[in-house]
Parts: sequence; structure tokens; C-alpha cells
Amino acid sequence: MNKKVVKTISVLENDIRVVPVDTEDYISLTDMLKAKDGDFFISDWLRNRNTVEFLGIWESVHNPDFNYGEFAIIKSQAGLNSYKISVKEWVEKTKAIGLTAKAGRYGGTFAHKDLAFEFGMWISPKFKIYLIKEFQRLKEAEQAQLGWDIKRNLAKINYRIHTDAIKNNLIPPELTGQQVNLVYASEADVLNMALFGITAKEWRGANPGEKGNVRDQANASQLVCLANMENLNALFIKEGLSQAERLTKLNRIAIEQMKLLTDESRVKLLDGGK
Repeated sequence: MNKKVVKTISVLENDIRVVPVDTEDYISLTDMLKAKDGDFFISDWLRNRNTVEFLGIWESVHNPDFNYGEFAIIKSQAGLNSYKISVKEWVEKTKAIGLTAKAGRYGGTFAHKDLAFEFGMWISPKFKIYLIKEFQRLKEAEQAQLGWDIKRNLAKINYRIHTDAIKNNLIPPELTGQQVNLVYASEADVLNMALFGITAKEWRGANPGEKGNVRDQANASQLVCLANMENLNALFIKEGLSQAERLTKLNRIAIEQMKLLTDESRVKLLDGGK
């Protein structure tokens, strides 16, 4: 039995292992037996005629390979003082799937939850009630954790899509020499070209149905970068740099700042820590 997938529930101060078998949950009858007073064995339960009939009905519903011929022989002998059968023999003869016996340190006899609940009644009615209650609590906790994992993974995926889109589409392109040599009508277009790679007129021509201007469509990272560039442009003008020189410098600065601002940790801060 794989230790990593074993889960434990506590039933009336008894630790009971729960393990997955294919897509179903199987509960340790070996652990449950510790809660029964006196010296009893799982084979004592298995030789009971009512138990055999219940197991047979369950297998007939869930197991298309169930061996009805062998089951009929076992059923005819069940309840007799001389009759005794082990879980291993039951599985081998009938090809049953509801019970399984595992050897080794983490082994024991495990039963599908439906059968384990029935075994719990053999321990005591109180034990069965608490077994069902604790098992349901375990499944509710698993569902809650599954829901959290799904939300967390979706958030990661969406966040990655968001940041990748920014990095792939919003980092300013490096301007060509021809673009730099163009004389722009306003200083605002120097900043527009440096950050967005487009003038206000060019943006309106490409987006006739949009309201506002190119800056109205900017995200938080671009607006932060734009504010920095406005200050730097004012400084460059005081220093006597030509418009072409300023555009080249501002474009390089915009590229570097947007790379920094689209780093994952900074995007979180700009988006309000989400």
C-alpha cells in the first residue's frame, strides 16, 4: 500500500486508514477491528451467512466478473460451524473486488466504503454512525481542498496569461532611425512614440470606433512609465537635447521601465495586490 496516498480518520479514538483503489475509497477493516471488544477476526464476519449474502448482492451490482458459481458454493456453507474462509480465498474464488488484502508494513484488509460501513455495524451501531460521519467529514475536506487548488491554479494560469500578454504586447518597440528622424507636431507625440510606438493621429486612424486617445487606453504600468518620461523629457529639454535625441533616449528608457514594471511582483502591486 502506498504510504503517500493513505489518509486517516479518527473514529471513537481509533485511527482508521482510508486509501484509494482505482477511483474508489477503501477503508481498513484491520484498523476497525481494534474497536471491537474481545478476540474476533475478519474471517468471523466473513463466515456469517448474512454477510455473505450482502457481499454477493454488492458484487452482483458492481462487478461484472463476479463468479456466481463459486459464490453459490460459499453461500451454501456459510454459517456452518465447520466453515471458515479468508478474505484472500473469498477474492480468489469469486473474483470479488469489494475486499482486498494487502501484505507488508502498510497492509491489512481493506473494503470498499459500502462494505466497510456494513462491517462497522458488526463492530457496533455507534461505531458505524461515527465511521460514516468521519468519512463524510474527510470527503468534505477533500472537496474544499480540491476547490481551493482549482481556484489557486486558475489564478496562477490567468495571472501568467496576463503577465505574458503584457510582456509580449505592451513592451515598447525599439524605434527605427526613420521614425526618430521624423519631426512630431507636439511634445506629447514624442512621449506617445517613445512608449506606444504610435502618434495620437495614427492611433485615432487605427481605432476609429474608440473614445478618447491612446493614453486613455493605457494600463497602470504604462501610466507609471508615462509619468516618469514626462519628468525626464522636461529635464532633457532643459539640457538642450534635440527632439530626435530625446525620442531615442525616452524610447530606450520606456523599454527598460516597462520590463521592470511588468515583472510579476510589480504587476501585483500596481493591480492593488491581487
